[in-house]
Amino acid sequence: MTHHIPVDCWLTDMDGVLVHEEQALPGAADFIAALREHSMRFQVLTNNSIYTPRDLRVRLAAGGIDVPESAIWTSALATADFLRSQRDGGSAYVIGEAGLTTALHDVGYVLTDRDPDYVVLGETRTYSFEAITKAIRLVEAGARLIATNPDPTGPSSEGPLPATGAVAALITKAVGVEPYFVGKPNPLMMRSALNRIEAHSEHTVMVGDRMDTDIVSGLEAGLRTVLVLSGSTRADQVDRYPYRPTRVCDSIADVVPLVGELAEGSIQAAPGID
Repeated sequence: MTHHIPVDCWLTDMDGVLVHEEQALPGAADFIAALREHSMRFQVLTNNSIYTPRDLRVRLAAGGIDVPESAIWTSALATADFLRSQRDGGSAYVIGEAGLTTALHDVGYVLTDRDPDYVVLGETRTYSFEAITKAIRLVEAGARLIATNPDPTGPSSEGPLPATGAVAALITKAVGVEPYFVGKPNPLMMRSALNRIEAHSEHTVMVGDRMDTDIVSGLEAGLRTVLVLSGSTRADQVDRYPYRPTRVCDSIADVVPLVGELAEGSIQAAPGID
């Protein structure tokens, strides 16, 4: 990594970094406040495709975290952005909730079950077997299979829920077609977030809580990476991976002081992020 390159943009994961099951994590509000104070461009990323940015803004605000809608980048938005670039004005059969259907409507897609260009699979709390069966038949008839993210499960207060990756596997097993996953760890999600704020990878840091999604996709997109230990990956698991984060912190609270230091390109004050 080239030395003394100041950081002017940040990407951060949401779940496990800023919030945990709806509750704001200590330091999250201070981290966002520090980004704004230092005029940093930033995006909050989530693989969850259920909610629109407006919904997520309100949910974050309830925990005292002040993030504008324009700074929230979901796998649903990234999927819509990808489909518009691939086939502008196309059509899709969607299994998902408002986050995904709204994103596709906003880029001019027609939602239909009659000979769609794509079957788009996202997160939903209530997967309908009838809808999955329809998706299987449409893919068999030639529709291209896209999924917002590969996460096999998601958290809930009762325990894990089957998520997009698990349902995608069901469709793949039935019809023999692999989906294209747009969300993390696909670096496409990072690239589209960077483009959104006109950021350059060498001036940007990615903060995440998962080695196998956040850190690897940040690394593959050419970013410096910070792993926080407040979510999925535990300290004793970090060394098992064949790649390393630029830095490991206990929580987002420990990242707050780095914002100003890195803005000045001060690598002495922030060892390990050069």
